[in-house]
Amino acid sequence: MIYNKKNILINRIIHYYVKWIVARQFHEVLFNNIEVDKNKSVLLIANHFSFWDGLILYCVTQKLLKKQYHVMVEEKTVHMLHYLKFAGAFSINKKSRDIIESLDYAARLLDDPQNLVLIFPQGKLFSNYVEDVHFDKGVFRIMKKAYGKYQLVFASTFIQYFKHKKSTATVYLKSDNNNYTSITALKEAYQQHYSSSKLLQTEFDI
Repeated sequence: MIYNKKNILINRIIHYYVKWIVARQFHEVLFNNIEVDKNKSVLLIANHFSFWDGLILYCVTQKLLKKQYHVMVEEKTVHMLHYLKFAGAFSINKKSRDIIESLDYAARLLDDPQNLVLIFPQGKLFSNYVEDVHFDKGVFRIMKKAYGKYQLVFASTFIQYFKHKKSTATVYLKSDNNNYTSITALKEAYQQHYSSSKLLQTEFDI
């Protein structure tokens, strides 16, 4: 397992680099406001469709949620992009025994109310407009381990060009206070948020 690294200088450089590269790539990044409990960490569950997902959500969470950003990333990706570990990334390898270590590490991060942990439960890339959102079971282990210590937030991100040369990224956020007793119930709740968000995205009038 590859852990995220803390280095004040490198972390600040990466912070400004991510903000710069997202601003350069997109016409704008839109998101709605939600209330955040300062006494709890945030478990952010999001759809996964591109390299940009984590970077977009980094910018959004820095502006809105103001928590220390952590994101679970496939180990091969962290190996290819070494700087990610200085941007809060820690690895998971579903084909290794280290998978339990990665899931338990994510749960431990949620012990600290200053932290935010981003999880892509689909486990791999899917189309931005897929109808059914796949869920791996690992996220539910994290939730059970960190029960009562975090605020659950759903995020659905969609990309559209509209009339601009550069695309617009729109992030739909929803805070969820339900206590889910199964991965099926969790998936259904996220699916409802994702589907309603996608419907809103098709109703944009630019």
